[in-house]
Amino acid sequence: MQAAQTRKFRGKNKAPKWTKPDDGMVSVMVLPLAVTDPADLARLNKLFGVMWSIKRAVQRDARERVDAYWAAKRERDRVGAKTVRQRLGLSREALERCAYKHLEASGHLKHHASKALAMHMADEVWNGVQRHLFPDATGHLFGRPKTGRWRDFTRIPGRARSHTIANKWETFRLVGTLHGHAMAYTEGGRHPLMQPRRMPKPELSTGTVPTGKATASGEPLMRKATWWDHAGPLAVVFAGGPDSAAGDLVLPVRVPQKPGQYARVEHFLTNPARWHKVDLVRRRKASASGGWVYEAHLMILGPGYTAPAVCAMREQAAALDRIGGVDGNVSNLSIVSFPASMDTATGSPASTEITLTDADRALLEKQAKKQRGRARALERSRRATNTAQYGLSKNQTRRAERRTAKGLPEKAVTVPGGARAARSDGVPKQAFRSDRLSVNYYQVRARQAEHAASAAEHRRHRARDVARQIIAAHGPMLVVEDCDIRTWYRLWGKRLSQTTPGLLIAALDRECRAARGRLIRASTWSTALSQQCLCGERVNKGLRDREHKCTACGLTGKRDLVSAALGAFVGLTDVDDPRTAYLDTTMSRHAQITYGEGLEEALRESTTPCQNTPRGAGRVAVPPQRGTSAHRTAGQRPRATPDETRPVRDHAGKPGHRPGRNPQLALW
Repeated sequence: MQAAQTRKFRGKNKAPKWTKPDDGMVSVMVLPLAVTDPADLARLNKLFGVMWSIKRAVQRDARERVDAYWAAKRERDRVGAKTVRQRLGLSREALERCAYKHLEASGHLKHHASKALAMHMADEVWNGVQRHLFPDATGHLFGRPKTGRWRDFTRIPGRARSHTIANKWETFRLVGTLHGHAMAYTEGGRHPLMQPRRMPKPELSTGTVPTGKATASGEPLMRKATWWDHAGPLAVVFAGGPDSAAGDLVLPVRVPQKPGQYARVEHFLTNPARWHKVDLVRRRKASASGGWVYEAHLMILGPGYTAPAVCAMREQAAALDRIGGVDGNVSNLSIVSFPASMDTATGSPASTEITLTDADRALLEKQAKKQRGRARALERSRRATNTAQYGLSKNQTRRAERRTAKGLPEKAVTVPGGARAARSDGVPKQAFRSDRLSVNYYQVRARQAEHAASAAEHRRHRARDVARQIIAAHGPMLVVEDCDIRTWYRLWGKRLSQTTPGLLIAALDRECRAARGRLIRASTWSTALSQQCLCGERVNKGLRDREHKCTACGLTGKRDLVSAALGAFVGLTDVDDPRTAYLDTTMSRHAQITYGEGLEEALRESTTPCQNTPRGAGRVAVPPQRGTSAHRTAGQRPRATPDETRPVRDHAGKPGHRPGRNPQLALW
């Protein structure tokens, strides 16, 4: 009898583990795809449908296993949580095996998707489950993973190409060269790059290419040409599923050709050895065929592109020997900086206020009006297609009663204006996800999503532009109060979406690091910059007091600019811990004496030109004052006041002794 054969496993890899170069830094470029062939469009839609089916199946299995994990409390206490997770299959590898089973059990899925795509889709599901099972750095656990919706499924993750084995790219791969693409659409360089709306699909060569080896007689060995030998226009290629008979899916790439974009394109596409991974993404667009446009998100190994002008600006900012402070609130961003040497010969104080101009406000109001119109159109469409779920409004009820009293026939109401049918506890009888929605509804939703994405990109671009202006004038060494933006949103709501103070401060942090500096965060409990004066005296102010007036030294200026100036003199025992911040009143008083009138002028108005400095600066939106509100100077309170950080956060600091705020130092 033959001995029972045991299953063989691959041993440990003897080669050194591959690591990403440049300290693991990666960047992403968005490449639009020219999908104009109806057959390719139908195949793409089918691919997204298949991957959505796999993801939904894995999500449902993951939810059942998570529920079973939390229900087995006694077993977790007895044998441990890790053992229970292994029994239930709550691991990355187990979910990958689950995706394989769904792919194999349904025969038609293998005609469109591969095991590599199923594996990486299972990895996406595991990332959500992992955030639910294990707390993050702050100890927070995310909610129970949910099964998403079809229209929110927009990304199919690809598999990273092998950097140890040549020509191994198992999912979506980018073929071609930038030079071949330019030669194809410039007719050999005779005219500028012109890419037609209907771009032809690159064809695979049917010839043979040399392998680089020779036979015993010296003749070169030849092989059949593949997509790896394609040197023409750029395209994304997907081979399809293991049982697919449709051939390769070839999607032409449309290279961005706006002014100033080609240098960025060269940075990403010139060196194919840096190409790491391609994800297939779809984006809503109402005017496109089928309502979607498709993109390839190319991930490359290395930093992203930075324009030479931006690099020169950052180098100049890094050479500025200045210290400054930043004060952010709901209506403006104020910055004041001083020469680090505190010598009048090396420079003078400078101040900047970033607020919305009248033109910006008018544009935001116009966009908000369009957004409200789209929201009303969506609500009318939902009511018109689900009339049984809504009652009549008061006017519609009176109109029906008048017609009945006159003996007129009942008139059908196409758009009921009343409340939604609900239970006694206020919960709707039918969930909103079960409503019937029209084609027009989805078109309006697509236009709404396009507008939101455009507005978000505009805000990000404005934040980057403003941050670069700030460090160019004040240097990259700045101090800002560690405020809780969530508290501001509870007070002012949508008003913050206009000025976006959190976005501006985040962009300023990135620009400071790029210029070899740092944006340091200081606790509000240990500094209280809005309640201090440069002379060291305490000046109590409420939220409605926008002017700083010190009775001890006579300093008068804008409250936000004075707070920003005090931020320049904040020191920290531990730079990474905002709770260790303290205000050095000795240095602030020294700067006040040294600069005199120049400092007072900088604290009254902005001294640096900025495109976002409007007239009427200094006004701020103040929320309604409740009876429980108190100023920061009223003492310790269990509830955070509007202009301070919540004390429950670890990095916000706690009330107590505030070092460096001895009033006797002001007599120096």
